[in-house]
Amino acid sequence: MPSSDDQHITGAYDIASPDDLRRVRLLADQRLAGGYEPGGHLSAPEAPIDEALALKLAESKLAVRSSAWTGSLAVVFAMWGEQRRLLPRSADNPTGEDALITKLDQLSWLFDGTAVDWSVIAVDDGDPDDSATVALAQAERHEDKARVTVLRLGEVIPTDVGPLATLAHVDDSRKGGAIALGAHLAMERGLDAVVITDADNSVDLGQVGLLLEPFVQGAGVVIGDRKHPASVLVKAEDRWGPGIVVLRHMQRMVGRALFDHGLRDTQAAFKLYGRAALEAILAAPSTFGFSFDSDWLFAAVAAGERIERVPFAFIDSFEESASITQGPMTTWESLLTGLVAAARARGVDHDEEMALVVDEFVTAEALDQVIERVPAELTGVTDAQLGQRSTMTPEQLRIWLTSVIG
Repeated sequence: MPSSDDQHITGAYDIASPDDLRRVRLLADQRLAGGYEPGGHLSAPEAPIDEALALKLAESKLAVRSSAWTGSLAVVFAMWGEQRRLLPRSADNPTGEDALITKLDQLSWLFDGTAVDWSVIAVDDGDPDDSATVALAQAERHEDKARVTVLRLGEVIPTDVGPLATLAHVDDSRKGGAIALGAHLAMERGLDAVVITDADNSVDLGQVGLLLEPFVQGAGVVIGDRKHPASVLVKAEDRWGPGIVVLRHMQRMVGRALFDHGLRDTQAAFKLYGRAALEAILAAPSTFGFSFDSDWLFAAVAAGERIERVPFAFIDSFEESASITQGPMTTWESLLTGLVAAARARGVDHDEEMALVVDEFVTAEALDQVIERVPAELTGVTDAQLGQRSTMTPEQLRIWLTSVIG
């Protein structure tokens, strides 16, 4: 079941439907033509999803217009097992989202008539099904194909220089290597900022203006926060068992340099990094797994970057998610072990005793035994109580894990 702190919105809207995607942009344009002002409408839980998303889009486009920003940015996303979502939905491809074409349509709508120099960098993360070839073919269909660059991580590693120097093999990357490669290319091109997203249509990129506004005002990093009360969230949390609270408790104790400062949604695939922050991040990435998000945020905190959070709309696309195709506990193993490595490498404050618990117990096989169980100390706890020693200490968790895993 969805977690209690998630805001859910129901309504007729399909992220894979071209008609629905166009419809929300039309609704946003209508709101703008009617004199829309931020704060004048609420994306309330009872609002239809298309209307709620349209208001976010209108706010985003208004922010771009108002800022009159003339800089350059690249949207970067990784691809592994995305060959179906990159293609349109059909009887033979029921999970298709036409994802690359959709991203180009959304960005074109947002920046039309502005001087913003935007581009898209899609990076194949060693996909055995060769998402890169599919992406290249799809890009040819769009009038903005010249704005698209498709890379293959496997073609540039191993290397002795740059942010990927410690990545020995493409199979050692879980998204992080691909994102680092795309961001590095953006830096080499002299771009001002990079927006990180996912390959699917969960985030309408017409919302990039929500990230851009705080950046123009001086923030070095801007992250979309799905847990913000003004966010619009439709998320399939039932993919996890009840023991997810155990994993989140560990995550928040190790990552307290982030969570204790309100950066609770570290994994949201909607973040903007300015050039100065990227220089600090890419100087020495500590992990190329799914926890690269936390590593990047740790680096930004350590560098003294101003980090802002913004609400946005997120509509989950989970059928082809890496946490499904690669295994949920494989994903969480990478998240937790990578988080420990990042906290240590970046020298940020973290619960060292809990980090040792992760070292000792966290493997995908062990987590498979944990995910259906909940210790008494974590039964019925609120989201705010997770990560607190007063809720469950590392030693208490170690004892419980020993009893469960052996």
